[in-house]
Amino acid sequence: MRRFAPVTLALTGALVLAGCGSGDSQDDSKAELSVGGAYMPQPVSDSMAAGFLTVTNKGGTEDELTSVTSDVGDVTAHETVGSSMQEAKDVAVPAHGQLVFKSGGSHLMFEKLTRKPKQGEKVTVKLHFAESGTVTVEMPVKSPTYSPKTGH
Repeated sequence: MRRFAPVTLALTGALVLAGCGSGDSQDDSKAELSVGGAYMPQPVSDSMAAGFLTVTNKGGTEDELTSVTSDVGDVTAHETVGSSMQEAKDVAVPAHGQLVFKSGGSHLMFEKLTRKPKQGEKVTVKLHFAESGTVTVEMPVKSPTYSPKTGH
């Protein structure tokens, strides 16, 4: 048995050291963003529209949405504060969390539309993040009264 002691000790030491690496911890990971549930209700106005989506961050580091661009007009993030709407700058996407733009709450506001998107079309939106770079989203245009099953 004695001749196996050094091998056992070496294996135990290797296993202990392997558990010490920082690469295994989820909290040290960079932001891992994905976008789902994107849609734009067909605008009733010739100059303005709204957009909704959810940004999910499975990573261990917060990121920030710094701007949004689209070929159909100017886009800004808005949040509802009390009973009024205001532009939001650098919107946080929490680590292991979500940023939700939904009807009646925070949303994307399209202004100065270059064209009026119609139901069945897709609008290209580029989300610009501080750490993760640009994420391009194809946002389908739904009916003006569309209400998704997810509630946003």
